[in-house]
Amino acid sequence: MAPQMLHKTEIKVRGYHLDLYGHVNNARYLEFLEEARWGLLETTSDIGWFMQQQLALVVTRIDIRYKRPATMGDVLVIETQLDRIEEKAAVVAQRIVRADNGKLVAEADVTFAVVHPDTIGALTIDGELAQRLGALRGAQA
Repeated sequence: MAPQMLHKTEIKVRGYHLDLYGHVNNARYLEFLEEARWGLLETTSDIGWFMQQQLALVVTRIDIRYKRPATMGDVLVIETQLDRIEEKAAVVAQRIVRADNGKLVAEADVTFAVVHPDTIGALTIDGELAQRLGALRGAQA
């Protein structure tokens, strides 16, 4: 299997991202990670196809590990890649690093399922669905 390429999203920390201690609020990191996942989807997949098929990618679990704080003015780079596809879920691995020194701020594994409004529960990821999601592995910065 070819090595996975990273999609990179840059976000500058603004005042409204901060908590009372002057650090990025923990909930804001979830927004940063989501922004980066949308960037991955927009640049590597046909979002229109998913919409036409009435398929939604629904987050089912987020495991985030905070390593060091980010503060006002920091430029953060969110590295995002599809880590693996399982039978009824897929996992996106993400890292948030400071652009100025490359230090790790946080890392997360985000699990998602694919659902359809006419079906109960997560769909099995196979066939064209697996191919379309597999295209996320080729994301480039």
